[in-house]
Amino acid sequence: MEDKLIITCSIVLFKENLTGLHNTINSFLQIPLPKKLYLIDNTSTKFFEYVFIDKDIEYVPIEQNIGFGSAHNRVINQKNLNSKYHLILNPDVSFKIGVISNLIKQLEKNEKLSMIAPKVLYPNGSYQNSCRRYPSVLELAFRRVKIFKKIVNHGIYNDKDLTQPFCPEYLTGCFHLYKTEDLVALKGFDERYFLYMEDVDICKKIDASGKQKLYHPKQEIVHVLKQGSSKSIKLFFIHLISAIKYFRKWGIS
Repeated sequence: MEDKLIITCSIVLFKENLTGLHNTINSFLQIPLPKKLYLIDNTSTKFFEYVFIDKDIEYVPIEQNIGFGSAHNRVINQKNLNSKYHLILNPDVSFKIGVISNLIKQLEKNEKLSMIAPKVLYPNGSYQNSCRRYPSVLELAFRRVKIFKKIVNHGIYNDKDLTQPFCPEYLTGCFHLYKTEDLVALKGFDERYFLYMEDVDICKKIDASGKQKLYHPKQEIVHVLKQGSSKSIKLFFIHLISAIKYFRKWGIS
């Protein structure tokens, strides 16, 4: 029987920069803990099947683009995860060797914590807004068209000291470190979202379970942040559809 893993991780792949993806994978593989990385390939051609080979990597071909949450759920709900912690990781994130171990220590301090996330930086070292209040329809709209900055700033906790840990309403989904048993109990992501808003939704599910999420800025990661829906009409409409589904499910605020 396989020894219990300390940490598992899943990364969903579609159209990725291979250099950046190598950095992401190497960041995880350097962790000095028993681990397994699931590379979930949403391409129809199984493009990534032989791109990354390692004893700690398991390749998961989907052969169609089923979206972010549904792809992660192929691991969360179908792989009988044999780990204490599971990391949801974007393919454009990198971090230093001690980050995971230090975040795990924080998770273990509080039995009510289900998930933790670190401070997020852009590649140039500037701060990236990754902890937020739950969005309202107006806040999402104002953020898109860049007006009514006071409302948008309230949504990104501009009124708080973001150098200190606290429990925000939601944490953006580029890096979520979960207690595996809690993530499995949540049944992963709501698959009604193809892309966007699934990270907000799962934070709502954590609230409903009576558990908490922690923002821990003492640890840092780097995230490229593609902002696809700001550059692509197709992705903008996917984002819009996801937002409609979110507000229909949780109500308009």
